Amino acid sequence: MVGFRTLKRVAGEIRRDVRAAQERDPAARGVGPAEVFAIWPGVHAILAHRVAHALYEARVPVVPRVIAGFTRAVTGIEIHPAACIGSGFFVDHGMGVVIGETAQIGDDVTLYQGVTLGGTGFATGKRHPTVEDNVTIGSGAKLLGPITIGHGSKIGANTVVIHDVPPNSTVVGNPGHPVRIDGRRPEGPDADWVHLPDPVADAIKGLASRIGALERALAERGGDPSEIGPEPELPQVRPARGPNPAGG
Repeated sequence: MVGFRTLKRVAGEIRRDVRAAQERDPAARGVGPAEVFAIWPGVHAILAHRVAHALYEARVPVVPRVIAGFTRAVTGIEIHPAACIGSGFFVDHGMGVVIGETAQIGDDVTLYQGVTLGGTGFATGKRHPTVEDNVTIGSGAKLLGPITIGHGSKIGANTVVIHDVPPNSTVVGNPGHPVRIDGRRPEGPDADWVHLPDPVADAIKGLASRIGALERALAERGGDPSEIGPEPELPQVRPARGPNPAGG
């Protein structure tokens, strides 16, 4: 059964979860812990999961799944009672978040709405992602299979990740491609989704430049420039510039 040590551990984790919401949600700045605890749906979901997970580990039947189902109906966040989630976990908005049975999440991880930590196929055993510490996962991202998301990584919105991600990487696209921004990124969550690199646009820009160079070389070697035609006008594919819209 659930002992005093388990209750003490759960209480400590909940306090840190509330503090994480205050630190990472701009809407919670200046809001007291009691109000965050009472109103924030992401806090409600992780609170219920802490209790359900403790009961699940104590092999209490039925009740953990009932708690998880009720929490899903109330908050729109589905977390399997067996999922292991570290402290300082924060789900912003949260509607549509799904965390599977064998998912493992480290400390100080941030998820946005619509994130899925899902499995692939019908195999048993470890089939959901492992997310290490200080990872931020953007809205609508899908992490599928028994992959590992390295410490300090950032997953862009609507990215589909099916392979391991190295530490301190940023991943964008479908399927997801890891890229680095200014080398190693700093610790902590970063909600700036506007200034992510675009590897597809970079590839198109590189191909366009290469084609232009080949056409000029052909003209210099005696080709008819009139047959080449004018250079096409390409859309701007440079990364967005400007201040961080998240206030960073």
